[in-house]
Amino acid sequence: MSRRNLTRRSLLKKAGVLTAGVAAIPFMGPWRYNRVYAAASDKPILIGLTSDASGQYANSGASDRRGMQLAISEFNKKGGVLGRKVETIHIDTETTPATGSRVAERLITRHECAFLIGAVSSGVANAISQVAQKYGTVYLNTNSSSPTESGKNCHRVKFVWDGNGTNFAQAAVKNAISAYGKKWLLMTNDYVWGHNTSKATRKLVGQFGGEIIDEILVPQGTRDFSAMLLKVQQAAPQVVAAAVGGDDQKAMRQQVSQLGLGQKMAWINNQQDWPDVYGLPIKNLFGVFGTTWYWKLDLPGVADFVKRYQAAYPDTKMRVPGNVFYNGYMATRELMSAVERAGSTNNRKVIQQLEGLKVSARDRMQHHDAFMNPGTHQMQQTIYLATANAGTKDRDDMFKVLSQSSPAEIRDKGADAACKMESLDATPTYEM
Repeated sequence: MSRRNLTRRSLLKKAGVLTAGVAAIPFMGPWRYNRVYAAASDKPILIGLTSDASGQYANSGASDRRGMQLAISEFNKKGGVLGRKVETIHIDTETTPATGSRVAERLITRHECAFLIGAVSSGVANAISQVAQKYGTVYLNTNSSSPTESGKNCHRVKFVWDGNGTNFAQAAVKNAISAYGKKWLLMTNDYVWGHNTSKATRKLVGQFGGEIIDEILVPQGTRDFSAMLLKVQQAAPQVVAAAVGGDDQKAMRQQVSQLGLGQKMAWINNQQDWPDVYGLPIKNLFGVFGTTWYWKLDLPGVADFVKRYQAAYPDTKMRVPGNVFYNGYMATRELMSAVERAGSTNNRKVIQQLEGLKVSARDRMQHHDAFMNPGTHQMQQTIYLATANAGTKDRDDMFKVLSQSSPAEIRDKGADAACKMESLDATPTYEM
């Protein structure tokens, strides 16, 4: 029987719940108290990919999915997970929270996905996670980075794999004040990630003796930055701290470069996603920015990882993997490994495995060991600061890594305090 034809009714039959002359017990979704149907041993494990294919983060969504798919392909080549093939279904979340909610609901209730993976927009990730928690479905937020994702919007089923705005700000702000000055201006994408990253930056600037002289809000979908950049010129800050992402950031970088503002003041971009800048002229890659990984890190495993990417995606425009691909791959790999350690797709068993996760620096291809914070479900990992690799002859080698910070140095204590996640017992049991 194929996965496509394996209905809820056939699952009930396999479990022995439907018998001749006995009325059917309706399948109402996962229950709160360990009442689940055991997955058939020959049924593939279906994962719902909840990443953007349109909207502001379409490019990052595609890179995110490639990372997930490579990890899944590598497990399937080894025989799958628990002897079951892993399959995926993707529905575009459109960089829109309302769409994210509908997609999550459909993937869980109609397609019976065992797990959900993927996000770039923090607003979309939060919407997906609320639905996932309602059903008990384990959800991996691979690439969105608002501090609220592992703070006030944390959930027992959600695990956050990217660094967040506070982590990146802590890596950059103190040094930037010392190097460039105390007079700061904020440019902020007008949605949850931008606002919460701005909040974290404000706090740190004040803590280290700086001053925020203005904040300019950037609506999502902005393509003309002329009026905003005129305000920047007039304010004449020593540092501009930008929390602007996706296609908005591409447009901003091009126009800042055209006006020569990239050299007139220091620019700190909280986080620089590889799909947002790949292929841009180096002159547009001004300032200092954060990332979780870079393909030229001189660390064990990196060169082989790049080769595997290139072999899997020979026709992809991005010829080398970036941080978004890396986060998608690492999250998916660790989920598959957690299922194997649990010996089950049961959500509670998998959650417990992920909560205790520790990964060596070598396995993470980073400078420091990483671990899952059991109190917030955010992966604690190395954070890098980088700038443009001026004078490079390799068009793919765009970053020059300046520094690396350990998880302890950039830990988000605010998220630790704000996260009040549901108990495991209060989380519905779910197994497919």
